[in-house]
Amino acid sequence: QVQLQESGPGLVKPSQTLSLTCTVSNGSITTNYYSWMWIRQPPGKGLEWIGVILNSGSSYVNPSLKSRTSISRDTPKKQFTLTLSSVTPEDTAVYYCARGPSRCPIMGMCGIDLWGQGTQVTVSS
Repeated sequence: QVQLQESGPGLVKPSQTLSLTCTVSNGSITTNYYSWMWIRQPPGKGLEWIGVILNSGSSYVNPSLKSRTSISRDTPKKQFTLTLSSVTPEDTAVYYCARGPSRCPIMGMCGIDLWGQGTQVTVSS
């Protein structure tokens, strides 16, 4: 079955750039049926949608994070990557990659049917 696994640093210093990678096992990231997302949950808060990369390769991010966020993919490696620059302690969260149906609206967490286990990222000096 398809599985998602996040990887990246657990600790990042303020003002640095965070890069997280999601590896898709036993599936394709270019299938027409699915889009691939990044979501985070800060401590004590709800889930926040960060962005999505579509099967076409186009990506969209939460307007609140747009100025310092990008999402890209490496198709042969079946990976997609979140890059978040100029991090602050407010970016401390558990970061998840997830899969949702491509028929859903581009922005948001509609119809997510598969999640990675999540990775804790702490921003601290």
